[in-house]
Amino acid sequence: MKVLKVIVDERERNSEINSLLAENMLVERKTIDVGDYVVSDRICIERKTVADFKSSLINGRLFDQAKRLKENYEHPIMIIEGNAESFGLAENVVMGAIVALYVDNGIEVIRSRNPKETYELIKVIAKHEQDGSVRAPSLKGGRRAHSTSDYQEFIVANLPGIGPKLARSLLKHFGNIKSVANASLDELMKVEKIGEKKAFLIHNVINQTYMENRT
Repeated sequence: MKVLKVIVDERERNSEINSLLAENMLVERKTIDVGDYVVSDRICIERKTVADFKSSLINGRLFDQAKRLKENYEHPIMIIEGNAESFGLAENVVMGAIVALYVDNGIEVIRSRNPKETYELIKVIAKHEQDGSVRAPSLKGGRRAHSTSDYQEFIVANLPGIGPKLARSLLKHFGNIKSVANASLDELMKVEKIGEKKAFLIHNVINQTYMENRT
């Protein structure tokens, strides 16, 4: 049976979760710039108790943290732990925040009832990522772009329907961002996993005349 691995932020002090992880997985404790648990090269998990979530929502830190998670990891996840009745906020406020985390920031939100359930979620996510693949926990996903190729990948990955993997495929095929931008629909569709819909979205965003949004 494959041994699951997880990188745990050394500031994460929940003893129950830490004990369960240590008993059942290979744990490496490091300082993580953002998030609490890294289970692959693309998934970082941020754990928040209901009290943490409420506090960070009220003081405005929640969405700043969400932005940094998405900037640094392809598939960030936030686990909110505890009884929903303990939020002490109107239900529409809580639901609105959770929707905004997903729709505006690309953060998957999962609820858990207690630390043991949080541990079980971490284990299942780690197993999904690590079984039969080379997606071992890595902090490389938590570093900002520093090289030219990092910046190129970041720019292309933010086109609609394109993530880091397809960004690399596009750049390898065309050589640079300018060639991606100048590519026709037919040329874009020659790249593996770029179908007509994705090609149209890329082409449309690059070539449509900019119209400033005003509120």
